[in-house]
This record gives sequence, C-alpha cells and structure tokens, in this order.
Amino acid sequence: MIKGLGGFGDMAKMMKTAKEMQDKMAQMQEDLASVTVTGESGAGLVKATCTAKGELTALEIDPSIFVPSEKEVVEDLILAAIKDAQRAAEARMQSEMARMSEGLGLPPGMKLPF
Repeated sequence: MIKGLGGFGDMAKMMKTAKEMQDKMAQMQEDLASVTVTGESGAGLVKATCTAKGELTALEIDPSIFVPSEKEVVEDLILAAIKDAQRAAEARMQSEMARMSEGLGLPPGMKLPF
C-alpha cells in the first residue's frame, strides 16, 4: 500500500490488475480470431471450418454426395458439420478462458468476462 493514501493504494493495485486482465482479454479475443477448428459429419464427407470465435470460414463437401435424390441428406450433413465446428470453437474458447483465468489467479469456474 502507498503511504499517505489509506485504502487508495489497494484501489490503485486493483485498477492495475483490472487493466492487465482487460488487456489479456483483448489479446485472447484477437488470438481466438486466428485459431481455426474443424467439425465434420458423414464420416468426413462434409467438413466445416470456423474460427475459435465461431465464425464459419470454410466448407468442404465430398463430391460423391451430390446425388439429386439425396438433397435433404446433404443439407443435414452440412448443418451437422457446421454445428460440430461451432461446438469445437466453443470448447476451444472455454479452454483458453480457463487457462487465462488460472494465470490471473482467479478461482476455478469463474466466468469471464464478468
């Protein structure tokens, strides 16, 4: 604590810690935008790639499934692959958040951002 400031020294330390956490959160958000995860369905016939923030960036479809009578199956496979990629993105983001909160000395399970 800084002498002569009473409890304000603790407040300054708290504000500094909050600023550091804010900076780390901003950096993590930026990093997550460049991390990609891939989800798939139909044993790999359809693959969806998205950032760890959940933004869909690519869709790969095996040409063998383009049979007009199977249109609904293809649509279901595409949707399933996208959802799988989004689940992977959410898991990656949660993992990164947990890693960051441990580094800040926050209690396990504390949700960020507040």
